[in-house]
Amino acid sequence: MAALVAERPNEDPDAHFEMGCVYDSTGFEAEAAREYQTARGLGLSGARLARLNIQQASTLRNLGRVDEAIAMLEAAEPHPAIGDARAVFLGLALHDAGRHGEALRVVLEALIPDLPRYQRSVTAYARALTDEQ
Repeated sequence: MAALVAERPNEDPDAHFEMGCVYDSTGFEAEAAREYQTARGLGLSGARLARLNIQQASTLRNLGRVDEAIAMLEAAEPHPAIGDARAVFLGLALHDAGRHGEALRVVLEALIPDLPRYQRSVTAYARALTDEQ
């Protein structure tokens, strides 16, 4: 993959994104984070940007940069290419930050639309996780 990416212009955000994916999948997270940031800076867009937001935030979380991961996921726009992945990864990052109630609430709220029943109850329970008592 590195050879294929090397054939692309250095200013190609897709090439940097794909190289980040390779590094990420093979456990080289610091290198992945660098490639993801370069892809973002070069203007990656569309479905790849949506995937980048998830993958870069997950990488940052794994590198112990949880606050950056949370900020990135909170700012990420919804996109059909990722479905509810944003909520799942945000929940994981919030949990790592010690914000357990908020983490569970985010994940539950993502599931509510898909529940065939109990939507009202789960909505109330999710809100109660973070409401001040």
